[in-house]
Amino acid sequence: MRAFVLITTEIGAMEQVLQDLKDIDDVIETYLLYGVYDIIAIVKAETMRQIKEVISWRIRRIDHILTSQTLIAMDEL
Repeated sequence: MRAFVLITTEIGAMEQVLQDLKDIDDVIETYLLYGVYDIIAIVKAETMRQIKEVISWRIRRIDHILTSQTLIAMDEL
């Protein structure tokens, strides 16, 4: 399973948050963005429960994150 987490950070904190995200094992890719969101993190895990744990207990607890929006990917067609 994959989830795409769109993140808004405090001003000036994008690079620190990006590095903190890269330290999480289940975060497989991260990108800085221009637009409404500052960062996208792609999370890959075996179960929905693991996705929930990574997002709730690891990502959302990173300092300097103001908001996040999670999109759960459906199975490939």
